[in-house]
Amino acid sequence: MDSSTHSAPIAFKVLTVNVHKGFTTFNRRFILHELREAVRGVGADLVFLQEVLGTHARHASRVANFPQVPHYEFLADALWAQFAYGRNAVYDNGDHGNALLSKFPITHYENHDISVSGPEARGMLHCVLQPPGHQRPVHAICVHLGLRESHRQRQLQCVCELVHGLPADEPVVLAGDFNDWRNRAHGVLLRGAGLQEVFVQATGRPVRTFPAALPLLALDRIYVRNAAVHAPLALPKTPWNKLSDHAPLAAEILL
Repeated sequence: MDSSTHSAPIAFKVLTVNVHKGFTTFNRRFILHELREAVRGVGADLVFLQEVLGTHARHASRVANFPQVPHYEFLADALWAQFAYGRNAVYDNGDHGNALLSKFPITHYENHDISVSGPEARGMLHCVLQPPGHQRPVHAICVHLGLRESHRQRQLQCVCELVHGLPADEPVVLAGDFNDWRNRAHGVLLRGAGLQEVFVQATGRPVRTFPAALPLLALDRIYVRNAAVHAPLALPKTPWNKLSDHAPLAAEILL
């Protein structure tokens, strides 16, 4: 008997957002507390975070209400008992990277350095999740790709190699900040890894997310593989347009 017959159908909500290290555009105001309330309000089961601080000694000593714990842990609070962090950039005062907050157990995670030569530190955080009652694990991959097209193409190949190496029948959710304003990632990920972007499949085009106050570029994405149903979710413009330089994306996924 196929083992998939033992798996109960499961629906979950995904949110992805570049949190800009907890500051508004141009670093004018520290808004991590407001951001946490907004993230909690979405009620997502999986939260993909980019540009989230692990530590920052200078901010900790100068910014009022700066958390004494890593920002991904502060955002997780009591709602997401599981979290993983992939440190991408390290500097004198601290570090930042990608993180995943999960309501499902994280059985394994690994951060892949996909930086290309130069000052941009980029990463790909791969987490293996085990939803209760579901036979197969779910692979959640959080990415932040580079600003240069040549760098992104090399990084997209790293994503394809990772996904191609996973068991062909296991679900994959790939989300994050792709910096892909030329819309070239869709074809690469579809051909190389069988990944489909949720909003492109639903509406024919990716959603513009940057800058959040007046979005012009579609930089953020949610891709899936082996999902029975996937549908985009609408999020209100307020308060998100004042919480980061990127607008968030959310989707409902059924396995």
